Amino acid sequence: MADPIPDDRQLFDYVLRLADNGVVLAQRLGEWVGKGPALEEDIALTNVGLDLLGQGRMWLAYAREIEARHAPPGRDEDDLAFLRDSGEFRNLLLVEQPNGNYADTMARQFLFDQWHALLLRALSGSKDGRIAAIAAKAGKEVRYHVERSADWVVRLGDGTGLSHRRMQDAIDALWMYTGEMFAVDAVERQLIAAGVAADAAALREPWRSSVAAVLAEATLATPADGWMQGMNGRGGKQGLHTEHFGHMLAEMQILARSYPGARW
Repeated sequence: MADPIPDDRQLFDYVLRLADNGVVLAQRLGEWVGKGPALEEDIALTNVGLDLLGQGRMWLAYAREIEARHAPPGRDEDDLAFLRDSGEFRNLLLVEQPNGNYADTMARQFLFDQWHALLLRALSGSKDGRIAAIAAKAGKEVRYHVERSADWVVRLGDGTGLSHRRMQDAIDALWMYTGEMFAVDAVERQLIAAGVAADAAALREPWRSSVAAVLAEATLATPADGWMQGMNGRGGKQGLHTEHFGHMLAEMQILARSYPGARW
């Protein structure tokens, strides 16, 4: 039996999910510029943010092409990043959470990086050649992100009493947002069947295993699964966001919206 042909509307929405994760997390990391705990770390975190922004732009460029098939000439990458309202963004709730202290930021990064690497590895085998190419390129950068955030979790978790407590508190607080990463909805099902999208549910066990190994090395406890945000099909992937997102988006978009069409 032939594979089902994916609907461009579903493909557009799925690619936006991939793009928005990078763009939103890059914006959060950008809030640390000039405020890192050390100059080297300030630069390193900025570089991670730039990696994610570059990846987000590649995904947005593809989303633009998909949209232009039906509504030429379509929006460009800047329009998609800066002129969509909050309900049109499809990022995970995890990546929009506030930076908090440095343990909060690195815990958020760690939980996302472990999932992101698995996702990109799966997408590098996508039957959509453009998705496969972007995923393969992004995966090379994300391997560094994984090592770096895991190292920080271990350093803080197995550090002082204060750093251990803050990292455990951060992991505990962010855990409820991780379930959404493995929730599969109607948008994804047809794309998975067509070999285009990654089966997010299949990533859950390898993610848990990798995360648990790092937490054990960091002398941190793995939280028990409880109620999870976004698992009921009502989360960031469907355009429903936390109260923090609107404030972040307003800051991110203020220049483009205040001076539409500006060039410099």
